[in-house]
Amino acid sequence: MIGMPRLSIVIVSYNARDDLERCLRSLVQHAPSVDHEIIVVDNASTDDSVAALRARWPGVRLIEAGGNVGYSRGNNIGIRASFGELVLLLNGDTIVPEGALDRLVAALDARPDVAIAGPRLVDADGRVELSFGSMISPFNEVRQKLRARGNLERLTSGEREVDWVSGACLLVRRADAEAVGLLDERFFMYTEDVDFCAAIRARGRRVLFTPSAQIVHLRGRSRQTAPRATEAAYRRSHVAFYAKHHPHWVPFLRLYLWLRGRTADRRT
Repeated sequence: MIGMPRLSIVIVSYNARDDLERCLRSLVQHAPSVDHEIIVVDNASTDDSVAALRARWPGVRLIEAGGNVGYSRGNNIGIRASFGELVLLLNGDTIVPEGALDRLVAALDARPDVAIAGPRLVDADGRVELSFGSMISPFNEVRQKLRARGNLERLTSGEREVDWVSGACLLVRRADAEAVGLLDERFFMYTEDVDFCAAIRARGRRVLFTPSAQIVHLRGRSRQTAPRATEAAYRRSHVAFYAKHHPHWVPFLRLYLWLRGRTADRRT
């Protein structure tokens, strides 16, 4: 990297050493042509992630958060420590194919009115993940679930403006991210990407889904390693999202969770 990078790649990691190393290998093997930096924010992992990063990835900037501060705050730490005019929020459980990031940057560059661009996400077998949607609301959540059961190949075949794209791989202009105060840290994990996109759209900026770039997403690793904690974090973020955007629906959401034998942290 010579001079100031144009692109900052921020990865928040927690007890995911193998996934993280796989992701970093793909980034090195298929490095974007644009000048870039890679920053890993470690949320106090206990699986030797930090030691492995220091030993094997000297070109990666490591920031130790000092605790499990969550996805939103971890990303904010990385963004504030970065320098690029473009920031890529990237999950550690992704694999970046050759040329994917260059195509994602090109899609954003082609649209000055667009603040955020997200790629097509597929799993390890090439099956498509629905990685965009309409603003979360009771009716849109039902609609999203129905869409996810439909023809995803068709739904994800064309470029379109959307309300949000997945935070698993989200490219944003730094100026737009800073204009909204970065990610809302009340969301420990889950729904922070929808909220972030909503804040940026509220300023008249646009969000773009582009299938010209495709990223492999090995999703569900958190649920596999800590299913109860992950489910609880999802419920808390879900209630926090409704409290912020649809407060009149919160009692109904809490009742729904109670009827299903689930509860949400009252602090949300």
